Amino acid sequence: MAATAPAPVLDPRIAIVADKVARRERLSFDDGVAVATTPDLLAVGRLANDVRERLHGDAAFFNVNRHLNPTNVCVASCALCAFAEKYGGARGWTYTVDEAVEVAARDVSPAVTELHIVGGLHPKLGVEYYEALFRALKGRFPWVHLKALTMVELDFLAQRSKLPVEAVVGRLVKAGLDSCPGGGAEIFAERVRAAICDHKTSGERWLEIARTVHGLGLKSNCTMLYGHIETPEERVDHLVRLRDLQDETGGFQCFIPLAFHPAHTRLEHLGPTTGRLDLQTIALARLMLDNVPHVKAYWIMLGAKTAQVALHFGADDLDGTVVDERITRAAGGEAGAGMARSQLEHLIREAGRVPVERNSVYDRFSVTPGSWQRSAAD
Repeated sequence: MAATAPAPVLDPRIAIVADKVARRERLSFDDGVAVATTPDLLAVGRLANDVRERLHGDAAFFNVNRHLNPTNVCVASCALCAFAEKYGGARGWTYTVDEAVEVAARDVSPAVTELHIVGGLHPKLGVEYYEALFRALKGRFPWVHLKALTMVELDFLAQRSKLPVEAVVGRLVKAGLDSCPGGGAEIFAERVRAAICDHKTSGERWLEIARTVHGLGLKSNCTMLYGHIETPEERVDHLVRLRDLQDETGGFQCFIPLAFHPAHTRLEHLGPTTGRLDLQTIALARLMLDNVPHVKAYWIMLGAKTAQVALHFGADDLDGTVVDERITRAAGGEAGAGMARSQLEHLIREAGRVPVERNSVYDRFSVTPGSWQRSAAD
């Protein structure tokens, strides 16, 4: 039987990209713009899937994790946010250390390997609060990895405490901090930040703090918020800046494209992202970020069905079981209650991938169908 001819590429710009991908050459800014704007979604999906399978085969990673938001009180007033409440506002909450531990305890079982901890920029909570919180969580759940505090939160704590970021991070590591999430990056373009998060750490400062965190030996993730007022060129610029820093530090473990949820924000008139934009952005990320090992399809923001398809558009990770996710839920997301482990495994298998449980730093556990048992596999 004759070999099947490859599907034609409809956009000549993507033919150039395809040639570079085949030769494992780094894509340029202009290549990224081509990927971000081409009408040939399936072509870029195939290319991103080729890279994804070269890196990870059929593996689709997930973890058993829980979210903890110690406070939603925030001194910033970002147009993109439906989660935050001003100090003294009726919707605000701030847990004491003991309360935060008890909230976590409702959902933490021996199967949970990670607590994802982020919150607002509370004017009264300094580094001492988080030191006490991390020590208490480690004391109660010593096996759990604490992935906590975005670069924006670390910047705020450093300013509030009048300490260098290095000193703040060093103290938090001694208290139990294990790695950092990637939130707060939004879009690095200052034009966009001035409109959607003008009270937040600048893009350059976010990158500077990530450089510091990595230099102190901590891994982190990185993100991009898309689907609001940014242009395709600004998305590509964001990815190039992350790629440049990764060349320097090697500290990013995973990139997470975050689909903007506009409900209950000052940008509600924009409407939600489309499935096409979601998939094209994931493919763009996998093709541009040749030095970041993993790309996540964050099912909380994408929805389970789009996340399944994304496993064939460059994504190799679905995040985890989550539970009590409040940030996306505040902006109209419907998945904040989490997902059972068995359901997550089913979604992965139904998508034609192999579920592989991981911990926060991507050490693998083997997963057998219908079994809760885990064993170290690498």
